[in-house]
Amino acid sequence: MSRRRHAIGTGGTLLGLLTLLLGLALGGATAASAHAALLSTTPGQGSVVATAPKEVVLHFSEQVTLPADALRVFDPAGARVDTGSATHAAGNPSTSEIALRSGLGRGTYTVSWRAISADTHPVSGAWTFSIGAPSATTPVAGESAPHGDAVVGGLYGAARFVQYLAFALLAGAGALVLGCWPRGAGRRGIQRLLLTGWIALLVATLAQLLLRGPYEQASGLAKAFDLDLVRASLGERLGTLLVVRILLLAACGAVLAFLQPVLAPEEPDEPHQEAEEGGGAAGARGRAWLGAVGALLAVGLAATWALADHASVGMQVGLAVPVDMVHLLAMAGWLGGLAAVIVGLRRAEEHGGIGPAAVGRFSAVAAWSVTALVASGIYQAWRGLGSWGAFTSTSYGRLLLVKLAGVLVILGTAWLSRRWTALLRERAAAPGAAPAAAAPGPEPAPPADADPAREAQLARQRAARADAAARRAREAVPARGMLLRSTLLEAVFAVAVLVVTTLLTNTAPGRAEAAQSAATAQTQTRPVDVSVPYDTGGTEHGARGTVRVQIDPARAGTPNDVHVYVDDAAGEPVDVPELDLALTLPAQHLGPLAVKVTKVDVGHWAGTGLQIPLAGSWQLSVTVRSSDIDEVTRAVQVRIG
Repeated sequence: MSRRRHAIGTGGTLLGLLTLLLGLALGGATAASAHAALLSTTPGQGSVVATAPKEVVLHFSEQVTLPADALRVFDPAGARVDTGSATHAAGNPSTSEIALRSGLGRGTYTVSWRAISADTHPVSGAWTFSIGAPSATTPVAGESAPHGDAVVGGLYGAARFVQYLAFALLAGAGALVLGCWPRGAGRRGIQRLLLTGWIALLVATLAQLLLRGPYEQASGLAKAFDLDLVRASLGERLGTLLVVRILLLAACGAVLAFLQPVLAPEEPDEPHQEAEEGGGAAGARGRAWLGAVGALLAVGLAATWALADHASVGMQVGLAVPVDMVHLLAMAGWLGGLAAVIVGLRRAEEHGGIGPAAVGRFSAVAAWSVTALVASGIYQAWRGLGSWGAFTSTSYGRLLLVKLAGVLVILGTAWLSRRWTALLRERAAAPGAAPAAAAPGPEPAPPADADPAREAQLARQRAARADAAARRAREAVPARGMLLRSTLLEAVFAVAVLVVTTLLTNTAPGRAEAAQSAATAQTQTRPVDVSVPYDTGGTEHGARGTVRVQIDPARAGTPNDVHVYVDDAAGEPVDVPELDLALTLPAQHLGPLAVKVTKVDVGHWAGTGLQIPLAGSWQLSVTVRSSDIDEVTRAVQVRIG
């Protein structure tokens, strides 16, 4: 009884701790779009500049965190030419800037960059610019900043998966014990399940904290215990949330220590005492306190995920974070509860297994959990995808389709489980149901002069007979065996869905991929290829036709090749007496700039080395003269990057 009072007395302390920790976690939330997209660079990607720049600047679609070596610049020979560390340009958190050495020579320079998005996911890439003229470059290990060390990435993903699974075991099995089967707290299998979930979540959280630095820096596993990297990780929002999770787990350990003394202080004398579980009024109060504190701790743990992943950035953050928490809690209540029910079903009720009444209560809870999972999942899918086409055009959408297929299989299996649960409860409630076999009584004490070897053999035989009796008891109730099988199948598919969920958390949402594609389209251009119909009004051959103009690569600051093809009205190449091209940039009142081309074949003119000073939407004017008095000018808009 004193331990129960102690458990109740610690409730206020745990609630205060939870409030403090959640305040710390919530303080780090920010609003941004998931996965930063590189919008523009200075110098421009692929550009050719006349003089050496003093710095390199990157502009992102959202605020980013800059790890060590966030920006590296290599000269044509592969040597580093940047100085100092990367910083935010003019204090703007959505930029990354690094200074360059003075006196840089001509040639092509490679910029390798890496940043941490507001949703804690690393993004990286590489691009080039040239000084004076393009040149060959020496490949540099890691200059393309791929995705980091494969071992570190695999372990980091595994740690995230283990955390999800362990949270489900800890929170779900705990909820089943507190809400549906209090006597389960005294069962060794349930105790092992809860302890496994608690230890696995603690170890996996520590592993993620140690791996965070190498994961961000794209370095090897040897850097996991680098104190500088650990300190840097602790200074980030994700590091803070991982520390919060560890402290919450310490409070969870205190709750687990009181589960068995409060809920199942002693084994019942009769097999059917579920109605009296809890030890009277004091036990009911202890159970209520443990349930309230446990629920708050579960909510706090769920918040440490929701505040560090996709839900914490982008649109409707205030709604997305609680919805994500509901999704996690519903997943844990369902999957962890399934695991506990499986453990309980492996023993007949008269031998300490879970009874039909407790299974029925869990079935009702599972139905609500499924409803919450589906509702929150629909919202998450809408928020992450952005369009129906993203289901098939993005990695996030394709993974989501796999997850939906798995959920449909689980729902079908859950329907079967509910059917077997109903049959099991009907059999238990039937007036003519046969009474359960009595549990075997205690064995008589062996004589003082008994042979130890003989007694050990007899003990093994008694254990074998007890196991056989338990198996026969389970087989005597077919519904119980079928429920165990369907529940096992349900749990297997739930774990598979959890694997896909872990992959989804590491995949850019469909909306983010669309934003990245739009940003890429703005920073990259395609060669110009336009056709302009003309009619000079004359009667001679070639007075009407089409002029096709190609400009490659259609980029400012770099030499461009120009090809012009003139076809008559029948689509055949034709010569005209005069052909002139000019470019004008109306937004900057620049031009017209003459485009020099010379004839190379019938109907084919060409020019090389065209320098276009600025990127933008240019107006291309085409003038065709078919006779001494017949000519016409046509204009078309072209994009120069």
